[in-house]
Parts: sequence; structure tokens; C-alpha cells
Amino acid sequence: MDQRAIDSKDYSVGSIPKAILSLAGPLMVAQLVNVLYSIVDRIFLGQLPEIGSLALAGLGLTMPIISIITACANLCGTGGGPLCSIHRGEGELRKAEQVIGNCFTLLLIIGASIIILGYIFKEPLLYLFGASTDTYPYANEYLSWYLPGTLFVMISLGMNPMINAQGFGRTGMLTVALGAGINLVLDPLFIYAFGFGIRGAATATVIAQACSAAWVLKFLTGKKAILHLRLKDLRLEAKRVGKIISLGLAGFFMNLTNSLVQVVCNRTLQAYGGDLYVSIMTIVNSIREVFFMMLHGLNNGAQPVIGYNYGAKKYDRVRRAILFSVISVLVFSIVIWAILMIFPGPLIQLFSGDEEILAAGVPAMMVYFGLFPFQALQNAGQTTFVSLGKSKRAVFFSLLRKAFINAPLTVLLPMLGLGAMGVFIAESSSQLIGGLACFITMYLTVYRPLKKGRPI
Repeated sequence: MDQRAIDSKDYSVGSIPKAILSLAGPLMVAQLVNVLYSIVDRIFLGQLPEIGSLALAGLGLTMPIISIITACANLCGTGGGPLCSIHRGEGELRKAEQVIGNCFTLLLIIGASIIILGYIFKEPLLYLFGASTDTYPYANEYLSWYLPGTLFVMISLGMNPMINAQGFGRTGMLTVALGAGINLVLDPLFIYAFGFGIRGAATATVIAQACSAAWVLKFLTGKKAILHLRLKDLRLEAKRVGKIISLGLAGFFMNLTNSLVQVVCNRTLQAYGGDLYVSIMTIVNSIREVFFMMLHGLNNGAQPVIGYNYGAKKYDRVRRAILFSVISVLVFSIVIWAILMIFPGPLIQLFSGDEEILAAGVPAMMVYFGLFPFQALQNAGQTTFVSLGKSKRAVFFSLLRKAFINAPLTVLLPMLGLGAMGVFIAESSSQLIGGLACFITMYLTVYRPLKKGRPI
């Protein structure tokens, strides 16, 4: 990589909004495209004649396990990415490359462990997660074909942040665009044309993730990268691994607690609403993923800029980057909220034409997303904490909203007479309380103190 290219990724000079948006634009597209992996599966399976709603519910039961896989990938990706940005800001390029090598090794070890444990425990886990005798066969079939591709998922999701941390947002976008495009083509072919049904959806996803993983590795070992994946950096070093995991715990717990809440939701909905409401929650979660991942991409666009300037001791620029990030995500979340409130019916019909699902799903969806902008405030706060290496605070607020507010309310509110609708009320309540708590803490402990020109 020549010096001019490296200098063009120097975020300590120039326009902060331009720097953030140049990364955020491709990342938002990348996150949107990335979520199509699973969304496309659900859309095609939900439209299957006669068995569509059961197949959709079965696929929804696998989501907690897929969330755990994503959590493990984020443990390395959201830990290694910000650490690379900080080292780049400090001018320590070799340290940044050592981080990349250690992340890759961690991803391989964790991915192999998930495959083995997944096959051993998948049956009891699926029943624990709310499977019925009708939905278990569909969940089991999808997971059995999905698990072999876990290593591809780990590499594509876990190593892509190392590309974004170098300022190559478009390349990071292409990583997921490639896989999602392949999945979009293969899904109808495998599900309908070849008659593979639910296993066809899983197989298409695995092939698509394999292509994304190959793209990531090609870039990180090629000439265009500033930081490279090198064989000599694959050997794990305890201190470095500790830093990666420490920073990655926020992203890890965010996905892990999502998995926990999905399990609690599915079991509670099965008890109070049956397979119908499990299908509705699968649809609502699918819609949430689309908009949440775009919001996540916007937040991630600010992460390298904040981390780089913090490493370069440009604290005024750090404050400006935080302010721009917060305003951007808040405005964007309000637009998302308006779309969700105006078009709940058409959005649900993308996944199922079942009149019973539509009738019960519209009010459930409007309650679920009623306070969505407060979720954006939490995301902005956690992104700031992670960008500055303050992982413990980010982890705390991930646990606070999901594990200590959402999960208990999900169990309690239906028992108080709200029935299945109590599950959806629990989510919106946690968005309000968790979002305000995280944002106010970030403002008081990070944004205001940085004005004094001292590291936090």
C-alpha cells in the first residue's frame, strides 16, 4: 500500500461528517444486504404452500442459535476492529496486524467448537427454545444443514471489521453484497426448483457465506490492504487476546442477550399464543433486523473515526464525531419509526399472506416498535464506549436492557393479564429505559469530560 493511500485514511484531519458518512454509507448498505441472508430464507419459506407458517416458526426457533454464532463472531470482530483503529491512530501498524492474526485464529477455534457442540446439543436446545412437535422437524432440518457453514460465517462476519477499520468501507460492503446476492439467487433455486425446501434455504446460505469468507481473506492477504493477515501473526498472545475479548464483549453480549430474549419470547409466546405468535415474532424480528442493522451500520461508520482520533489524542475531534453520530442515528431512527408505524400490514405480508397472522401481527408490531428511537440512543452510546476502549460500560448496558429489563418483563407482563401482547410491550419498555440510561451515562462520563482535553 503506498503512502498516499494510507494518508487518505487519516481521520485526524479533514471533515468529520464526510469521514463518517464515507464509511457509514457502504456499511449501512452492507448491513442491509447482510441481513438478507436470513430474511430471504424466511420470505421464501413463509410462502411455501400449506407448511409455510410452520416452516417460518421452525426457522424462528433456530434464530437464538444463529444469534449465538453471530455473537461469537462479534466477540472477535467488534473487539479487533476498534483495537486496529486505535493502533492505526497511534501509528502502530504492526500491532494492528498482530490483532488481525490473533482474531483469525480465535474465530477458527470458536467456530470449530460451535459445530461440535451444536450437533451434540441441537435437539434439547431446540425444545428448550420453544419447539413443538409440529415445528421441531423444520428447525432441526435447517440447523443440521446450517451448522457445517459456521466457520464461513465466523470468518466473513468476524474478519470484515478488519477491512472497515482500515477505511475500506466499500470493500467491506462488497463482502456481504457478494454473499447476499448469491443467496438471493440460490434460495428460490434450491427451495422451489430442486424441491429441497428448508434444507435448500440453509444450503444456499452456507454457500453464500463461503463466498463472502473467501472475499475477505483475498483482500486481507492482498496488495490493496494497509494491514494484512500474516501467518506469523496467527500465534495467540494472551495479553492481545485479552484486549480483543475485552473490547468485543459488548458486541458479544448484545447478540447473546438477543438470543436469551428470543428464547424467553418463544417459550412465553408458545405458552400464551401457540405457534401463531411464534410465527409473528419471527416476522417482527426479521423486520427489526433489517432496520436495526442499517442503524448499526451508521453507528459503525463513526467507530473508526472516533477510535482513530482518540488514539491520535485529538479529543475535540472525538467530541465532534460523537455529536454527529448521535444526531445522525436519532434522525434516521425517527424515519424508520415512521415507516414502521405507517406500513405494518404490507411489511408483514412480505413474509406471510395468512390472514390470522396479519390480524394479530399488526398491533403486536406497532407495540414492539413504538419507542424505537430510544434504541438508537443506546446504540450510539455503546458505539462510543467501544470506540474508546471502554468495553465494561458497553457490556453493562447490553446486559441491562436485554437481560435485566426485557427478559424479566417478557415473563412477568403476560402473567399480569396482558397475554401474548405483554411480550411485545416488554421490548418497547426496555428500549425506553435502556436507551435513556446508556445515552445519559455516555454524555456525563465521556462527552462532557472530553471537553477538558484529557483522555477518559
